[in-house]
Amino acid sequence: MRQQDQSFTTPAPPPFEVISPERQSTPFVYNAPHSGTYYPPELLARTCLTLPELRSSEDSYADRLFATAPGKGAPMLRVNYARAYVDTNREPTELDARMFHGPLPVAANPHSERVRAGLGLIPGVVAGRQHIYRERLPPADVITRIDRVYRPVHQQLQQLMDTTFARFGCAVLIDCHSMPSGITLGRQAPRQSADIVLGDAHGRSCARVVADVAATTLRRLGYQVAVNVPYAGGYNTHFYGRPSAGRHALQIEINRALYMDERSYELTAGFTRLCGDMERLIDALHAIPVGALHPPTSQSPLAAE
Repeated sequence: MRQQDQSFTTPAPPPFEVISPERQSTPFVYNAPHSGTYYPPELLARTCLTLPELRSSEDSYADRLFATAPGKGAPMLRVNYARAYVDTNREPTELDARMFHGPLPVAANPHSERVRAGLGLIPGVVAGRQHIYRERLPPADVITRIDRVYRPVHQQLQQLMDTTFARFGCAVLIDCHSMPSGITLGRQAPRQSADIVLGDAHGRSCARVVADVAATTLRRLGYQVAVNVPYAGGYNTHFYGRPSAGRHALQIEINRALYMDERSYELTAGFTRLCGDMERLIDALHAIPVGALHPPTSQSPLAAE
């Protein structure tokens, strides 16, 4: 099965797309922050990597694995810009000042573990620890990338969560990711033993029922499922997940070896089966009683119309 035709450079797309259901009938919101394939010309002009090497940081096709969600009453936000350009699953302060040739125009958090690994808001490396840039970047790039992509994405995602909460009295973010198998990236990327990793910030980002239903459903479908190891959730999971307030977030990481060739980026025969299984997962999640997702102190939760 060959991958879909995609343009990686021109023309510049909007920062994101929202695929909306005809009518939202569930408190779930889906987000694909790392499946974007647009690489701006200024990135390509400065990188020392080939396009296939840059693409190794993509969560390729993660949006398509969950593409049935809008048809089941849930909106999906899909970021169009490549993660190598700006990572919307990071705090806006997760910046490595060493990547720039002058003072940064915004506050930076140099102590972030992700920044130290080269995986901050503006990544310095892709999978396999390959450095992206030949030389340091202009500090003004920070503001450009935040204003062009990061801020609009989070304004929209916050709006989706707020609108959902207002309608249902709760909101659940499913952050859709994929992970490298480690098979093709050498010793620097340990081979993944799990098919799917669920991240709920060690029980802090969503009601237990959400992670439990996801894990049980996936294991019944035959997948090896890990919880919080090695991925407990990124910025989106921690920021949007406040179960005590009726706002939940669960990160789902899917092993790319299940559905694609990690060297050619072509889809394999496993993609069709996996899409069907993700549809079954979506059905199971949407079947969770809305009352189980309301804030614990809520006395009269709103019901779906």
